[in-house]
Amino acid sequence: MTYRAVFFDAGETLVHPAPSFPELFARIVTREGHPRDAEQIVDGLSLVSDEFTRAALEEELWTTHPDRSRRFWLRVYDRFLDALDITSTNGLTETLYRTFTDIQNYEAFDDVRPTLERLTGRGYQLGVISNFEPWLEDLLVRLELEPLLPVRVISGIEGVEKPDPSIFRLALERSGLRAEEVVYVGDIPDFDIAPTAALGMFPVLIDRRDRHPDHVGARVTDLRDLPEVLGA
Repeated sequence: MTYRAVFFDAGETLVHPAPSFPELFARIVTREGHPRDAEQIVDGLSLVSDEFTRAALEEELWTTHPDRSRRFWLRVYDRFLDALDITSTNGLTETLYRTFTDIQNYEAFDDVRPTLERLTGRGYQLGVISNFEPWLEDLLVRLELEPLLPVRVISGIEGVEKPDPSIFRLALERSGLRAEEVVYVGDIPDFDIAPTAALGMFPVLIDRRDRHPDHVGARVTDLRDLPEVLGA
């Protein structure tokens, strides 16, 4: 099959909190008097995907309104703090929320720009399909990635979230392509791999932390390996 487009998830696929979610989280709680290291935060990362799954099952659509987004993330941070045996005092969860919604605290992974530029040079149409608040647009502008990703479907703007297939169909409509012509790259199997495979897209798992070594299907740990997977 000859693919004509590659669409990406955003968080932990293209962009990440800087220096990383675990390191930034540990830095904040340590500064607030609760010394913890990043490895302890890594151990609790499944809490985030668990909350994503719960929200999807309950059709919460947490990215589509600022109040719902705030409640969602405060719940996530409360669960993290409980797991770390930290009592949330002096507005600690609010501090975490402000930190992780500040676009100055985000960067693109090192493999993103060279991969996007290589794929663009090979003639692929590129885009983003992401469960993210509307400020993802501002972040992509700040990181100078917006011109490389002309097709953008952001749940906080569109009002629909993965794994709902309609968010992927919207991107297909905007690109003018069939599902069979599109590759989708994301980091969460239930939200990125299963629904795109069901639509007929070619899903690729980006597994930066080697959390899914037994994944059946296309998998990369570095986006720079993606062109080879596609035969580009």
